[in-house]
Amino acid sequence: MNFDSTSFPLRPAWTEIDLGRLRNNLRLIRRDLPKHVRLLAVVKDEAYGHGALDVARIALEEGAWGFGLSTLEEAMALRDAGITEPLLLLGERQEAELPWCVEHDLTICVNEPHAVRKLAQIAAAHGKRVPVHVKIHTGMSRYGVRWDEALPLLEQIVAEKSLLLEGVMTHFAQSDETDKTFANLQFSRYREVLHALEQRKIPVKLRHTCNSGGFLDLPQAHLDMVRVGILLYGVFPSSVCRRISGIEPVMSVKARIAAIQKLKPGEVVGYGMRYAATSERRIAILPIGYGDGFPRVRNQGGALIRGKRAPLIGGIAMDALMVDITDIPEAQMWDEAVIMGRQGNEEITVHDMAKLKNSVSYDVLTNWRLRLRRKSVNGKSAPAKVEVETAAAK
Repeated sequence: MNFDSTSFPLRPAWTEIDLGRLRNNLRLIRRDLPKHVRLLAVVKDEAYGHGALDVARIALEEGAWGFGLSTLEEAMALRDAGITEPLLLLGERQEAELPWCVEHDLTICVNEPHAVRKLAQIAAAHGKRVPVHVKIHTGMSRYGVRWDEALPLLEQIVAEKSLLLEGVMTHFAQSDETDKTFANLQFSRYREVLHALEQRKIPVKLRHTCNSGGFLDLPQAHLDMVRVGILLYGVFPSSVCRRISGIEPVMSVKARIAAIQKLKPGEVVGYGMRYAATSERRIAILPIGYGDGFPRVRNQGGALIRGKRAPLIGGIAMDALMVDITDIPEAQMWDEAVIMGRQGNEEITVHDMAKLKNSVSYDVLTNWRLRLRRKSVNGKSAPAKVEVETAAAK
């Protein structure tokens, strides 16, 4: 069945991905970086819900060096789509994944001796010299080899003729807060490793530490490459990190009014009867719910309709939520409602949604489910200059 056919009646609820904004964000980020610093675009988890292939293609056009991913499946999806640029798999690999990585020219992090030996054997069997990156654990206590135990592993990699020590990296636990004490400590530990490599005349092509917060607030740590994720998509990682003028959110979530009900005083709304009308009310039902990733809240949040805020009432259902449109008398059936994004002069941000969910923006972006179809707009190539869209231009 062709779901892209204009004859197929698509569900009136969707995520909208503005590829023009994505392109503009990439240009602003690239312009902000020194020319020698490479940009690794992080597109794991379907590019934080934005569509990894679309994001990758535009990022390449705008000068990205390669892409950061989390799983073998994510990397193979890009390879199968014809992306030939470097794909860096973050985290750890099972031994069974190593042949796939070698065969398909995937770059992986190797952080312990056994993985180094196995990868070297497989690379040699394929007649390849495989580039690898080593993650230095500098305090986050997640993946990687401890900074004070890293040198033997690095020397082991250098000794393997079928491996190339291409990158040495670390990851900041808290780079986007005002207090940079721990980030600076991590960077100091990382530099200890770099110093040890310099003393032994071991070259490293790509030294990289910065996520989006580090890119914004730690210019001394940019080094050879930055790994930018959430900022590509127009979301700043915190409220206190540096701002780049013109960065805009790429994702919106929308639905159309599927029903309108009139309430009399005392009538209730939704499961659990969590809302009772105190006067005559007019409500709109939107065909989107917690089954699509909307937070399961009661009488909190809302939507934008005709450029005005319509408060959510009652308890949200799996496939529906209700908003009060009494003060929006012009609202009609099948009007567009914005669940997350901008309409007119009003905006519901991803951070607003995160507060409803008692979580973070990353969680909100990645948890809109696939049954909520993804619609890309403004995907055509634009002139090669940084332009900040205005409301009039949209």
